[in-house]
Amino acid sequence: MAPRKRIFTQHEATMARLKARKPLLQCKAKTVDEWRAWRRRFRRALVRELGPDPEQVPLNAEIIDRSDQGDYIREKVVFDSDAFNSVPAWVLTPKDLGPRDKLPGILIAHGHGIGKNPSVGLDLDGNPCEDYQRCMAIQFCRRGYVTISPDWRGFGERSDPDAWVRRPSRDGCNVAYMANGYFGFQYLNLQIWDGKRTIDYLQSRSEVQASKIGCIGVSFGGTMTTYLSALDSRIKACVICCYLSTLNDAMGDRGNGNFCGAQYMHGLAKLGDIPDVASLIAPRPMLAEIGEQDQCFVVDDAMKAYRRVKACYKAAGATERCDVDRHPGGHEFSGAKAFDWFDHWLKG
Repeated sequence: MAPRKRIFTQHEATMARLKARKPLLQCKAKTVDEWRAWRRRFRRALVRELGPDPEQVPLNAEIIDRSDQGDYIREKVVFDSDAFNSVPAWVLTPKDLGPRDKLPGILIAHGHGIGKNPSVGLDLDGNPCEDYQRCMAIQFCRRGYVTISPDWRGFGERSDPDAWVRRPSRDGCNVAYMANGYFGFQYLNLQIWDGKRTIDYLQSRSEVQASKIGCIGVSFGGTMTTYLSALDSRIKACVICCYLSTLNDAMGDRGNGNFCGAQYMHGLAKLGDIPDVASLIAPRPMLAEIGEQDQCFVVDDAMKAYRRVKACYKAAGATERCDVDRHPGGHEFSGAKAFDWFDHWLKG
């Protein structure tokens, strides 16, 4: 009998556990009834692993800046998400709306970087800026949507001091995860909570059609789009850009782990996988953008994850509500299908 292999590093141990695991609640549904039963069980287990929500408080929202950008109005707003946290956000509204006009709203979830500003074409100092997210808030506003772009915890105006994080030797996402863990919170759930509160604010706007809310984001923004759409049914359609993947790749199958404290889902590996979370979105419309040159969420693994989600949509009887934009680009917003996708599902 051959001796058991000795394992010393946590990378090796993690990959060995992933290979040996037998997820308790992976979606294998073939029929609508099987999908419904799986969805109830998996959603309940996921919410339990996410842990407690923070304190519910009034939004106490205010507009702190308003500027005319030619064909749209840009507002800086701030609102309270819990008793100890406030959220700054950009709201873009097409110009010349009538007093009774109402438009669909889209939550723009930023990814890793400098926060919400690039979605509206700005850097941290207010200068023109465009990054991998392609100023998507402006693009969608010009297509006839009210967009809101919040700063997630730890980013933009909510960035933590370098001395507290001990940059560059430590990652801010990981430090914030540990700090909130002292109080019994899962950091991802706090981000999801802020997303839900952002939707609360968006729906409160007089120019927004509250029943027509979408969500889109790239990278960590894709993480937020996935979990928000899975857990908040007010989101009627979504586009997940450059995030759909499997834990096998995200945890380091290629030797370059692609996860952090901001998008770490406690207990997910024992329950299922990232495609299972995305499958909770069904039967609501979901489009996945996958870049063939993406070095963060590689195309083969992303397509494998997409096929699993597609199978769950088929079981749910909603095959036509799940689609993919496999584009020739890299880790970036494509938009080749996204604009028509939202137009069809939120305006049709």
